[in-house]
Amino acid sequence: MKPHAHGNELSVGTRWLLGAVVTWTLAWKGASLWRAAKDDSKPWFVTLLVANTLGILDAIYLFGVSPSRRAKNR
Repeated sequence: MKPHAHGNELSVGTRWLLGAVVTWTLAWKGASLWRAAKDDSKPWFVTLLVANTLGILDAIYLFGVSPSRRAKNR
């Protein structure tokens, strides 16, 4: 007889989705933190470090707010 599962096991699909979300978030988080540090933007660095928005706030900083990004567009 198999031991009774208590609902703590994740399906394969759920594991893949979780892995994809973690990878996506870490990629955006790493890029935005690197850019904020390079721009010497301490308020943004702390905000990006603490906030977990699945990469949304990180993308806003990278593509809209970052002084490095604005300087390239000029």
